[in-house]
Amino acid sequence: MEKVTIEKEGSTMIIGINRSEKKNAIDSETAAALNDAFTEFEFSDSRVAVITGIGDSFSAGADLNDADALSRRVSDGNGPLGITRRFISKPVIAAISGYCVAGGLELALWADIRVADETAKFGFLERRYGIPLIDGGTQRLPLIIGLGRALDLIMTGRLIQADEAFNIGLVNYIVKGSDLLKISIEIAEKISSYPWKTLLRDRWSVYLGLGNNPYGSLTTEAVFGRETVDEGIVKDGSEKFRSGVR
Repeated sequence: MEKVTIEKEGSTMIIGINRSEKKNAIDSETAAALNDAFTEFEFSDSRVAVITGIGDSFSAGADLNDADALSRRVSDGNGPLGITRRFISKPVIAAISGYCVAGGLELALWADIRVADETAKFGFLERRYGIPLIDGGTQRLPLIIGLGRALDLIMTGRLIQADEAFNIGLVNYIVKGSDLLKISIEIAEKISSYPWKTLLRDRWSVYLGLGNNPYGSLTTEAVFGRETVDEGIVKDGSEKFRSGVR
């Protein structure tokens, strides 16, 4: 079974994380497959990508059962989860249900727009295991929801529901579960229908206008993440996770 699926509908490419038995946790093979999928998107005639999780969760983040291999990807230019340090030149929408936690939340923050259903749950649950945020979370979350709210979520590791995520601006839309993919594609197709070069330039202008834009400051996050891995903290945390501590 492919760990990442690709479908096309109109001008939209739908990229699915396909490890439902693991709540779509991302191991090193899935990370590589996500990178391949978005490379295909980048060079395709699809205008917008929708990234989603197959089954009842978006993604539980890094698969800590594969922590050693993922740790070797900390300094990877594309990010440990395969794509989170890449700038994709076309819009990306995250369609989120169920658990969107740890690196899965960082992956959702990487998207331009987040659409969630009523089952969606968000949080940096890796806090309890000493796993650092190394897929853009420390840089993107404050830009999206503000410094104070970002520090709360980052430091407490608390789990929040879809309604709170919407109220603080973490997600853009809440929809019924049965409509999640349908509405996400409708948004993508609406975006695709506009004069294209203008839209792409305005989107790029937004990112450049952030000043110390996240695609530059991700280097700092990667340096601190590498230090945490080298000190053995990630290894200890992954062993704690595998022992069943929750």
